[in-house]
This record gives sequence, C-alpha cells and structure tokens, in this order.
Amino acid sequence: MDATMELNKSAIAAGKTALGIELGSTRIKAVLVNENNVPIASGSFDWENKYVDNIWTYDIADVWKGVQASYQRMAQEVKEVYGETITTIGAIGFSAMMHGYMAFDEKDELLVPFRTWRNTITEEASEQLTKTFQYHIPQRWSIAHLFQAILNKEPHVKDIKFMTTLAGYIHWKLTGQKVLGVGEASGMFPIDIQTKKFNVHMIEQFNQLVSDKNFTWKLTDILPEVLVAGDNAGTLTEEGAKLLDPSGNLKAGIPLCPPEGDAGTGMAATNSVAKRTGNVSAGTSVFAMVVLEKELSKVYEEIDLVTTPTGNLVAMVHCNNCTSDLNAWVNLFKEMLESYGVTVDMTKLFSVLYNKALQGDDDCGGLLAYNYFSGEHITKFEEGRPLFVRTPESKFDLANFMRVHLFTALGALKTGLDILLKEEKVQLDEIFGHGGLFKTKGVGQQIMAAAIDVPVTVMETAGEGGAWGIALLASYMIHKEEGETLDHFLSEHVFAGQLGSKLAPVASDVKGFNEFMKRYAKGLEIERAAVENL
Repeated sequence: MDATMELNKSAIAAGKTALGIELGSTRIKAVLVNENNVPIASGSFDWENKYVDNIWTYDIADVWKGVQASYQRMAQEVKEVYGETITTIGAIGFSAMMHGYMAFDEKDELLVPFRTWRNTITEEASEQLTKTFQYHIPQRWSIAHLFQAILNKEPHVKDIKFMTTLAGYIHWKLTGQKVLGVGEASGMFPIDIQTKKFNVHMIEQFNQLVSDKNFTWKLTDILPEVLVAGDNAGTLTEEGAKLLDPSGNLKAGIPLCPPEGDAGTGMAATNSVAKRTGNVSAGTSVFAMVVLEKELSKVYEEIDLVTTPTGNLVAMVHCNNCTSDLNAWVNLFKEMLESYGVTVDMTKLFSVLYNKALQGDDDCGGLLAYNYFSGEHITKFEEGRPLFVRTPESKFDLANFMRVHLFTALGALKTGLDILLKEEKVQLDEIFGHGGLFKTKGVGQQIMAAAIDVPVTVMETAGEGGAWGIALLASYMIHKEEGETLDHFLSEHVFAGQLGSKLAPVASDVKGFNEFMKRYAKGLEIERAAVENL
C-alpha cells in the first residue's frame, strides 16, 4: 500500500476525517476528506422534484432515502478501497439548495409539503416585504413563503412552532439543534451584518405587519438560531446516528458544523469567501456572487443580498439562461458532421468551436443573439425565445457566430454585474469560474474576463462542488487555529499550491463586449416582439 493510501486508511480508522453531504436539486452527494482536505471517498444518489398541487416539492421519505444512500455508498467505497468500516468521523456538515419553506407544529410534524426554491407563487409577498423592509426580498426566500401563506389565509400558519430550510431540517433531526449557518439563514430572512444574526428591526416590522392576525407566535419564536462558520452546531445523537447510518456502525457524539446553503458551499469550494473576490457558476443557468466591502447604496430588484458562511455581505446576480442555446447549436454542428459519416468526439467539437470564437471580431462582427429558453428577470422577460439576428452588413462567419453565442450566454449576467461594478463602484480583485462554460480550457474564462473586466481564475478542483465545500466547513470547525479566519484557512490549508489558471482581461475584448452590449440592450425590443408573436 502506498504512503497516501496508508495515510488515508489511518485517518479513517482514527476518525481524522470530515464529511460533507449536500442535497442539490438533482443529486445528493457525500464527500469524505482526509486531514489535508483532499477528497478520499464519495457517494451519491439521484433524485427529482415533483410538481404536486401546483407546488414544486420533494417527499420527506426521499430526503432520508437519499441522505442514507449517499452516505452508504461513500462508506462502501471506503470499505472497498481502504478496507475500513467507518465508525467515527472528525466532523460532519450538511448543506442543501437554499430558501424554500418547511413549517412544523408542536409535534414536530411537517404542516404542509416542503415548498422548494423553485416555487414562484409568492410575488405579492415578495413585493410587500421589499417595500416594508426597503430591502430586496426575492420570491424564493422563506420569509416570502411564510408571508404569502398568511396573505392566502392558509389555516396551517397559526400552528407553526418552527420553520427552517432543508439543510436546517436534516441538521435538526440528526442533532436536535434548531440552528442554521449564516449564509443559509440569509436566504430565509435578512441578516444584520454587524451582529451576524437576523435583522431585529425587520423582525419587528414583520411582527407589526401581521399583528392583526393574533398568532400565538412572534417571528423570533419560530426562526432557527444563526451561527457562523467555525461555531460548533451540536453533535450527532444516538437517534441521529441510526438515521444517517441504519447499519449501526456510526457512533454518536460526532460534532457537526452549522448547516449551510449551496451558495455558501460554492464559495468555500472556489476559495471566494474573502472581500473583493467572487465566483461565477456557469452552466444551464448562471449566477455570480461578489463579496462586498460595504452595503449597497439602494435596493435593486436585480440583485439578491446574502452572506458568506462567515457573515460578510454578498451580492448575488442570478440568471435563468446560460449555455442551453449554445449547446443546441453545437449539437446542430454535430448532426451536420455525422451526416458526412464523421464520428464526433463532443469534447473535441466543443474545443474547436469555442476556440474558433477567439478568432472572431472583438464585437462579434455586428451579430446579435439571445439565449432565452425561459424568462429572464434581470431584463424583465416572463418568457423567452432563443434568437439569432443579423443585418445584411454583419460579418457572418463561424468565428463571429460562436463568439456572439458565448457573449450572449453572459449578456443578462453582465447587465446585473454592471449595476455592481459601474453604478455601485464595487471593487473586485479576482473572480473564480466553475461550471460547464469553463470546461474548454481558457475560452469561457477569456470571455468572462471580457464581460466583467476582472481577472478570472479556474481551479482544477472546481468540479468537486458543494459537498466538498461543506466538508471544508466541517474541517475548518475542528482544525482552525485560535483566531484563524475561514479565508486564511482555505488559502493556507486547502488551496495553497493548488493548480489553477488565471486570465487577465484583454483590453480589445472588453471594448468589444461593451459594443456588443449596446446592441444587446437595443435589441431587447426584437426579443420582446418574438415572445409576443411566436
């Protein structure tokens, strides 16, 4: 057995490991890391949300089935590779997709089916709360769901004893602790950046807003306690150990870190929790998270405010559309090549076409495209129609065609980020890219740098994802030195010496992207006409 295997084997036996389990929208994943925070085993479980009675939901039975299966598959891999049975772990952390609504009664029973972040049924609540708080409350936030249930006069509201998120629910059942990490909590209700707790003034405003309903509870009574990264969030109970590992091998008493949301774990997994950094996740949809140095000057409906796992303010720009239209065109080229009898290697095809885009004119030769498969709230569209448009004078060739589709994949995102970078003068030293757009080396990275005029770094570990991110937060809790910050821990003990590539923006690309954006903004009327007439 080589030295690394031996090291991992002894870490497993001695419980010098950390485990992260994240419940994503299509997959539940468990990642076990060693003392150096390197993944040594993993397991996953695929699941899908259901649309029942006009609500996007997941069965609670499936939650536990998925958590147990992903843990069991990870433990099985440990047994097969290292010959060890897991009985203890240094620390465990849970994370899940943020927001949504889970409300429980005094018997700890779920009052209504879990309402996920996907539900856009809270527009009235979202608007009223944003106006009351003078703080943007998106539809997917837990408080918007609660207030909408009140506006709808839903009978269950009077019986609420506790409300939480999916990550908070799992943590509670395993430890008995009704707590949330501050990043996850920031998607339930606004956080006071000074205290790192829920905003007391806004809690009072909410209580005032519903005072005529005469509920037996006040908002503080039913919300979880807020913790920051590094805090101990309880230990695995006997009951919790059996729930996580029905085989009975896992012992109680293991410490758990605060449960976090997928936004916070994404920040940890990309080393972007420090101020003046950020990360962009670009795949089917795209979102950017920028860690701010101070509050924004006003409320923007295009920008959500959440926090890092340590409670620093983060501006989030989320767009529904990114690579779907681009992928559809690549598939068309694949079909054309196959018609010639060519066997197509998709990785190579993406690489050839993406690299072709770097040979195009700075401003895409006057071409225009919209990648709107669905609506896009940043540009105020309820529905979308993918479009490609040109004038007789446009320079229509393959390089410009690919370039315009890469540019437009980031068009809505740039619209939102320009509010931060140009109107609010937010300073960004570096942004970390991850997701499908960055798979072809250097290309998506160069286009992103052009869009935001900031250096873009892509790490080789970017594919590890949120389960690794929450494992890192669990590891930080038990391994941090006195007074050590999370950003120092990540930089020194996780990402030091890691391979990654950093690309600075090219001035001509930045100028070209800005030219394209003038065309993009003007052409939104064409997209509007397409939605109305197609």
